[in-house]
Amino acid sequence: MKLILLGAPGAGKGTVAKLLTKMDGSVQISTGDILRAAVAAGTELGKQAEAAMKAGDLVSDELIMGIMRDRLKEDDCKNGYLLDGFPRTIPQAEALKELLADMGEELDAVVNIDVPRDVILDRLTTRRTCTKCGEIYNVKSNPPKVEGICDKCGGPVVQRDDETEEAISNRLDVYNEKTAPLAGFYEKEGLLLTVQATSSDAVIDAIKEKLGK
Repeated sequence: MKLILLGAPGAGKGTVAKLLTKMDGSVQISTGDILRAAVAAGTELGKQAEAAMKAGDLVSDELIMGIMRDRLKEDDCKNGYLLDGFPRTIPQAEALKELLADMGEELDAVVNIDVPRDVILDRLTTRRTCTKCGEIYNVKSNPPKVEGICDKCGGPVVQRDDETEEAISNRLDVYNEKTAPLAGFYEKEGLLLTVQATSSDAVIDAIKEKLGK
């Protein structure tokens, strides 16, 4: 499968991606991970990206497309890939379309996970994270055994600064302004599958049905 996953912060893209990659051996590709890997590997593109990131600038579309081109040509992409967090804007979507055409490939679908805003707010504001090992808890559905202490490593479990109600509302507003228009772009391309679901299993079932798998 060659898919793009769209969805607001907290919509469950990461969970869906993990389930899909287990199903068919495809790889999950996130631009953040790619950039960090390119920087760590010290590639020419990585050096340019690192310079931009150190200067506090956004990494240019041209640079991201160069890194993406290299990534999609790696052997592990032969079984398919899921693009998570990319493209973020219409120009990136247009550049990706050209890149895939050059490679003789095309997307199977663009999956838009549509979760109600109140569900996302509830999901993220009740989330807590261990500052030592990164383990994630939820005060309602999956609290640590001892309040404020991680079950795994004993580190402090806290609410992240970007997971307060005010911060999440702001992130959702930015997403709706910048990234949500991609749904319209891919609808015109005939690739969009919007799934209104709050469970990852329901999203997976809808994708299987759409792709006949």
